[in-house]
Amino acid sequence: MYKKRFLALALGAAMLTTSLVGCGGDSQNNSSSSGDASQTDGALEFWTFTEIHGDFYEAMAEKWNSENPDKQISINVNVMPYDDMHNKLQIALNSGTGTPDFVDIEQGKFANFTQGTPALMDLTEVAEPYTSTGNIIQSRLDLYSKDGALYGLPTHVGATVAFYNTELLEAAGIDYTTIKTWDDFKEAGSKYYEATGKYLGTADTSALWTENLLMAELGGEYADENDNVTVNSPEMVETMTILKDLFDSNAISTVPGGNPDKEEAYGAFNNGDFACAIMPMWQMSRYTSYMPELKGKIAIAPAPVLEENSEVKSVGGGGTGTAVVAGKPNSELAAEFIAYAKLSEEGAAEIWNMLGFDPCNKAVWSDEPITNNPDNQYVQYFKNNPFDVLKTIEDGIVGLDSHASSSYPSINNMFTTVTLNDIFENGTDVKTALDQTQEDLKNELGQ
Repeated sequence: MYKKRFLALALGAAMLTTSLVGCGGDSQNNSSSSGDASQTDGALEFWTFTEIHGDFYEAMAEKWNSENPDKQISINVNVMPYDDMHNKLQIALNSGTGTPDFVDIEQGKFANFTQGTPALMDLTEVAEPYTSTGNIIQSRLDLYSKDGALYGLPTHVGATVAFYNTELLEAAGIDYTTIKTWDDFKEAGSKYYEATGKYLGTADTSALWTENLLMAELGGEYADENDNVTVNSPEMVETMTILKDLFDSNAISTVPGGNPDKEEAYGAFNNGDFACAIMPMWQMSRYTSYMPELKGKIAIAPAPVLEENSEVKSVGGGGTGTAVVAGKPNSELAAEFIAYAKLSEEGAAEIWNMLGFDPCNKAVWSDEPITNNPDNQYVQYFKNNPFDVLKTIEDGIVGLDSHASSSYPSINNMFTTVTLNDIFENGTDVKTALDQTQEDLKNELGQ
């Protein structure tokens, strides 16, 4: 098993001050593309599966144009449903026709587009002016890299934290600040169920957010350094055993939609059926967008750990790598623009202000006028400041190397369609379910 890359998040004096999806969201068609729009200088075709990402790039294009009068751009945003967009992109890249200039690729799908000789542009050179400052979190770049080449630019850190409904917990006599470890979480969850008949947390069946966290805390991976699946490893068995014990203790239960980032789940949280979501930081935008009535009730806290002095405190979850199709008339211009939009201090400010994400440019973390802006909707919504929480875990946020594995898309699909349902819904023994998953994945991948 190879070593985790720590997301170094030091906020020392050497950091630059600044004036400073990506992981799902509403998908709809708001424009269409026929052929390559980039034949006109400065006109860039962009594909995404999240509408607000299009809004972000349009805002960043205005900033770019004001700073680059000799390199003016316009963006044609094409928003498509998640699966449709990734499938259409694969077909377009394979055929070499009808491709966009730049595109959002979800982290769980990204390895599908870097097999063989990628049709995506190496962004290492355009990213260098920003990465050389030491302010860009390398672990998030590693997610979208292969053989030393950088093929996508990250949107956020996605640090996994706990979102607690303090109103519900206080009514049940529970202080969320006392929940430090998974044992604490189990005790609080059982107490909450006894008091209310409802659940503290979620047993997810359509996502691996809590599994990612526990695997990181245990030092595990979904695949080894050769991309061979290792999903019945001792670490994976312990991860699922911990979660199944929480489930059997009524501390967690399955949630409508399969995880907190689903429309059905938003309703359950609005109804008070669950008092906690353990999710990446980008879940903040789901609260403001889909659970506005919970404003002022939700506190953000560090996620539970195995032991209070655990070195690993969080894991980067989800993500969107924005990529450029190589060899197009405006590939270089598109690459320069997205590097500016995703990695600059100006871009980091808008990633926080517009998207509610924890940006990968660390400079914003030390800029209190940005992080504590009283007009910011996320500052207004939550009981405590999100960056105050991030600063307490900054030295312990890690990334899973196997998230960049060519095997990971298949692993993620198998777990979220079969394995997690077998364990939580069908009562299959943990070891039995994981052994079967290991065998099925090896057969599928020819390992």
